[in-house]
Amino acid sequence: MRQAREGIDLDTSLGYLLKEASSALRTAMEAVLRPLGMTVTHYACLELLAQRPGLSNSDLARGAFVTRQSMNVLLQTLERDGYVTRPTEAPVGKALPATLTPAGRRSLAQATVAVRSVEQRMVADLTDRDEADVRRILSSIVASLTRSMS
Repeated sequence: MRQAREGIDLDTSLGYLLKEASSALRTAMEAVLRPLGMTVTHYACLELLAQRPGLSNSDLARGAFVTRQSMNVLLQTLERDGYVTRPTEAPVGKALPATLTPAGRRSLAQATVAVRSVEQRMVADLTDRDEADVRRILSSIVASLTRSMS
């Protein structure tokens, strides 16, 4: 990576381009989820619960890239609005595993259609090979950064 005199050259920085892509994706997702009364974090929580029922607050927070406190507030809201249920007492330890309700599943189904449209738009100009290459490269970047933190 070419370094500018006083910092990173934004025109050639992969990190900056990844952040820009992430921001554009989040903005596009928020735009299609907002009419459904959802945020990206709300959607991520429902999707995680659909794919991995019974996740704890901490697991959901990690999966949605938010703090435990933020996830706890979201879960309370989702429970109040009838999208998830949680036991009144922890079955094991302190965790109160959340489960989607039928209303939560219906809401998720609508959101999935909206999010899928954003993902399709995101890769519309890529060939199947390009998409596979992007997936492989991003996975490698995540693995490298995760490994370096250990």
